[in-house]
Amino acid sequence: MREVEKLLRLPRSTIRVLIEAGFVSPARGPRNAWRFSFQDLIVLRTAQALVAANVPRKRITRSIKELRRHLPDAMPLSGLSICAVADRVVVKEGGSRWQAESGQYLLAFEGDPSEGSLRVIERAPARRPASALEWLDRAITLESADTEAALQAYERAVAEDPTLLDARINMGSLLHQAGRLADAERVYREAIQACGSDALLLFNLGVLLGDMERKTEAMDAYEAALRGNPRLADCHYNLALLCEDLDKPKEAIRHMAQYRRLTTTRP
Repeated sequence: MREVEKLLRLPRSTIRVLIEAGFVSPARGPRNAWRFSFQDLIVLRTAQALVAANVPRKRITRSIKELRRHLPDAMPLSGLSICAVADRVVVKEGGSRWQAESGQYLLAFEGDPSEGSLRVIERAPARRPASALEWLDRAITLESADTEAALQAYERAVAEDPTLLDARINMGSLLHQAGRLADAERVYREAIQACGSDALLLFNLGVLLGDMERKTEAMDAYEAALRGNPRLADCHYNLALLCEDLDKPKEAIRHMAQYRRLTTTRP
């Protein structure tokens, strides 16, 4: 998961939504780690392209969930052409184009007016101050090209809306990836104070503390995350490994068993 997150610069939460919606079905490798296929990466790259086209992340996740609901189970996402039109997710299937979120079909106006055909040109709206969500979308787009600019955009998003948890989580994750561990911890601690004990936030803090070799604190963060969301499978898995390191075999077995229950596909 972490390698795909770094490769595609996609937030882990977006990758999880794609998995939960059934668009990607990674296998399990050694130690039950996710193993993504080449086709999975194509699907995830499509999601990254939508992010780069400034489609708000919440709209992407809402659209792909709605798209999965309307498609046959056997139809893979990679068999469709998916793109952004303005801030909408649009699906092209054969000669048809329709909005993923609403299912509404779209008309494509193309051609040369001199030949009697019509072209529709969408004019850009007048510039206005960017909102917190717009700064968030801009930061996500910048992550793959300019880490510092992305961090500055996240800071602007938080300045506009101190309760915007996604901006704080993404900023901490980006700092973590850049090796700025102390800064990442500061961001996560401030996020807890401003936004409360969110399960994903606490999970990310646990991963960070584990990488800082602060294993007991990491365990506390993971346990707090599970109090908020007991179904965080990766949290149980990481806790199991920590318990092994800290010579707590019973707890390690319990968390690994819970991890397997949550990740085993039932017929």
